[in-house]
Amino acid sequence: MFCLSVIQHDLRYRPTCLASLFIRLLEGSLNVISNLGLCVSVYDIQSVEGGFIFPGDGASTYKVVFRLVMFRPFVGEVLIGKLEASSESGLKVSLGFFNDIHIPRHLLQQPCTLGKDGVWTWDYSGSLLSLDIDEQIRFRVSNIKYPPIPVRQEEDAKPFAPMEITGDIYGDGLGLVSWWEE
Repeated sequence: MFCLSVIQHDLRYRPTCLASLFIRLLEGSLNVISNLGLCVSVYDIQSVEGGFIFPGDGASTYKVVFRLVMFRPFVGEVLIGKLEASSESGLKVSLGFFNDIHIPRHLLQQPCTLGKDGVWTWDYSGSLLSLDIDEQIRFRVSNIKYPPIPVRQEEDAKPFAPMEITGDIYGDGLGLVSWWEE
């Protein structure tokens, strides 16, 4: 789920930022790196070279090599999150630090139906088990997508998510954690 990634980055350091800490500037410039995952924190800085000032710029440019702690789950990994929302399209799950996890309706335990109250219910051999909001849910990662950054976004569109995880709860031991406790 978490791994260390070595990154080399040319960091432009403006003269107005001289009073700030170098590491804060470095951390502030990172978030999701396409095909690598979500940057959780800077683990360490391995080298800093340069300090070149390009003509007409005024900013120092450094070549920095550092390691990042990355959240990068693999397909098939089982994670535990919190059920945030339920809708006709499926479930929305949060890990606390990452919220763009969707479990589509066709990847829920079967047979599963959406009630009038907006809560999904799994019919397990005649026992009705509901998928209640704010409960812990164990799910399997089925897909990780890094969509391209949109050039133009509609006003009423949902916010852009640079990393999206699709999960499933179709299998033994998956679903609400409370279902499987003794």
